[in-house]
Amino acid sequence: MLMLGRMLTMAMALLGGIFFSQAPEFAQQYRQRIGGALDELKILISEFDAQANHNGLDRQEALNIYSASPQTFLRNQGDAMRRTFSRYEMLAQQQRELTLAPTFTKPFVVMRNPDSTTFANAWRDFVPGVPVDFAGLTWAAGGLFCGWLIAALLGAGRRGVVRAVRRPKRVDQTPTIAR
Repeated sequence: MLMLGRMLTMAMALLGGIFFSQAPEFAQQYRQRIGGALDELKILISEFDAQANHNGLDRQEALNIYSASPQTFLRNQGDAMRRTFSRYEMLAQQQRELTLAPTFTKPFVVMRNPDSTTFANAWRDFVPGVPVDFAGLTWAAGGLFCGWLIAALLGAGRRGVVRAVRRPKRVDQTPTIAR
């Protein structure tokens, strides 16, 4: 039984190492998706700004016209453009943070405030990589430790339950005095 427990602990540690080692690769693929999203958003924003300028308006004036429109469609279009500008700024900020962050901490940058669409698409298309750089090996080591720790805790809990079940029940053998 002891041998089986050690094998299961090692298997959990290896699975943890493999899983965690992919964090830097996922962060890299997520960063690449941000770049693509920013490229597309730049096109939309440039076209909006060009149309506004062509009509003698700056961006804010054009958005104000949308907001003041009596037509729901135009007000909704203005709101959609505001969300586009906001998303562009958020993604640009995250791209800056990912660019400046050391490789080891990039997964934490992604986890702090991911763009849900970009994250979902990166996860859907994620292709695992072999972690041969320092960050990948460090994350793998952290995963090995976490997997080992989980297996050890589960094993300790199981052993405690087995001991409690096997422990003989004490029968109180205190003599009673008849009255």
